Amino acid sequence: MKRTIVTLLTVLFLASSVSAEVVRIVVHSRVDLAGGIWYGLAGSFEKIVGTIYFAVDPDNPANRIITDIALAPRNADGLVEFSSEFFLIKPKDVWRGNGTLLYEVSNRGGKGLLSYFNNASGSLDPETAEQMGDGFLLRNGFSLLWLGWQYDVPGRDGLVRLSTPIATDGLTAIEGLVRSEVIVQERAMDRSLADRNHAAYEVADSNDPANMMTVRDGVEQPRRVVPRSQWRFARLENGQVVADRTRVYLEGGFEPNKIYDVVYKAQDPPLVGLGPAAVRDVVALLKYGAAEEFSIPVGAIDQAVAWGVSQSGRFLRTFLYYGFNETEDHQKAFDGVMSHVAGGGRGSFNHRFAQASRDGHPYLNKLYPTDIFPFTDIAQTDPETGMREGLLDRVEPAFMPKIFYTNSSYEYWGRAASLIHTSMDGTQDSPLMDNVRIYSFAGGQHGPGSFPPRRTNGQQLSNPNDYSWFMRSLMLSMNSWTSDDSTPPASNYPRIEDGDLVLPEQLDFPLLPGVTLPGAPHMAYRVDYGPEFATKGIVAYEPPEVASAFPILVPQVDADGNETGGLMMPEVAVPLATFTGWNNFRAESGPEDVLSSMQGSYIPFPRTAAERQRSGDPRPAIEDRYDSREQYVGLVSEAAIDLIDDGYLLAEDLAPILERAGEHWDYLMEGGSR
Repeated sequence: MKRTIVTLLTVLFLASSVSAEVVRIVVHSRVDLAGGIWYGLAGSFEKIVGTIYFAVDPDNPANRIITDIALAPRNADGLVEFSSEFFLIKPKDVWRGNGTLLYEVSNRGGKGLLSYFNNASGSLDPETAEQMGDGFLLRNGFSLLWLGWQYDVPGRDGLVRLSTPIATDGLTAIEGLVRSEVIVQERAMDRSLADRNHAAYEVADSNDPANMMTVRDGVEQPRRVVPRSQWRFARLENGQVVADRTRVYLEGGFEPNKIYDVVYKAQDPPLVGLGPAAVRDVVALLKYGAAEEFSIPVGAIDQAVAWGVSQSGRFLRTFLYYGFNETEDHQKAFDGVMSHVAGGGRGSFNHRFAQASRDGHPYLNKLYPTDIFPFTDIAQTDPETGMREGLLDRVEPAFMPKIFYTNSSYEYWGRAASLIHTSMDGTQDSPLMDNVRIYSFAGGQHGPGSFPPRRTNGQQLSNPNDYSWFMRSLMLSMNSWTSDDSTPPASNYPRIEDGDLVLPEQLDFPLLPGVTLPGAPHMAYRVDYGPEFATKGIVAYEPPEVASAFPILVPQVDADGNETGGLMMPEVAVPLATFTGWNNFRAESGPEDVLSSMQGSYIPFPRTAAERQRSGDPRPAIEDRYDSREQYVGLVSEAAIDLIDDGYLLAEDLAPILERAGEHWDYLMEGGSR
């Protein structure tokens, strides 16, 4: 690994060039990680937890992109102050590391990095050897950072969060519209105005005539106004209805599988855009300056890579879209960006009264500012609106990172992923920029599946395809690409020209016993949030005005129902089952003709010809495909070695992949899924 050679002159230059966005670091705890055991050449690691304090110049061009920054309170020096919680894992002797800061954009305040890359159990306070899993990231010398960027995360210990000021118009409080979506699986009398268990915006005036509730029977069904006399801002407590400005109560209760929208006036918007600014500034400090509190001297960290999954993958697309990768003193923050399972989305991370947790799925959190134009990195013109823009238009060449976009099959069905690499009319593949790679994990669901498969919200067993092995290899490829300019593996995703990406109605999915065909994919629409949304981040229309939908394409499949394009884990390339990125709701969880959020399906092949004949399954039986367990595992091995040769898998991961294949065979042939 190439490391920067730091001369005295360079040290002096870098130390003097770093501005003072980070003004103070307070360490609350510092302990040896995993009892001080060593991880390869990187040696022993430590865990440092605390709070970072910031002060940014609202007049600096790099900060003017923050919504409402001009309306934020200023200190005596004219700067805007805020703070963020952090969690750092680093080599005790940072010079023993690989020189790369790996920043995970916390998904709703949590920590998922070690689960994805280290095969570790999830933890909000990872410290033990067990919680480090197999130590993959540590053995490879990365310093790992989590920093709070979201202000409204749930009030749970271990989550990192942002503390941010509110915007005011002089002495006048700022008001604006907020929309709360309510969907329940069983009748409920009241619900939070926030998404899931997050902090809600309070209602400014319960009697404001702008407050309104509507209900509809489906995503594209018409809204009906719920009379104001039937609902109120309140909660049910011990059988009594109690006023509560953060919850909504409905007489008779919310009905399952209906979509309710509550639009209301809130006041005192926090500066949510200070979240990405905090990320930018801490990364800049560690790359170009020093942090005595972390025992990180100048030059010990010489590059930074960002990784985000789902919400946090969309954060990274939004971070780049607004131009946050340029620091206040005009340097590049991240050298590499890995946006995982973000699909075509961005998110509510830099507008007034933004709800950062709101996303967008086939039946959840519809019409929030997530799947909105532009989608591709290279500028395209929308033929219906005439708008022309690309996701990376605002990123100047000097601040352009290397980028990996990774998606599973689910994102094509549930997150509009095809839009990131197709033309606006959905008829052609769009070219990629030289600094971008796209990898699609065929037959995968939103999160890597666990084994054995289990039934959750879907009609079929959840997809157990564990494609996280690809992520380990890609992480090292990104690190080499950013540090040594080593060419990463070629992009691999379904393309129109290969016949691997088609309109949903062109899907050749086989008719399988007990399997209903996939419902409609999640759509992205041309929406209007008001005349000042694009320029000032102000939402004036809630719900937004909706025009036409963008064309959504999905991966084509073969006669077994398995996909024909994208990267295939060996167990998908040598299948014992059909693996899909979709799974229709079961009746207890939602409408049975609608896709279950984030779930894929696992539909085993019949074991024998007799079983196939009894069930009427058109797919060949396992015994007709493979002679024995040994032959099957051997074919999986061949597929894995091909992927290793092409740079998509690591040789060190071959053994556990083959072990899993054997377990899969035993599970099916012993009737575990029947």
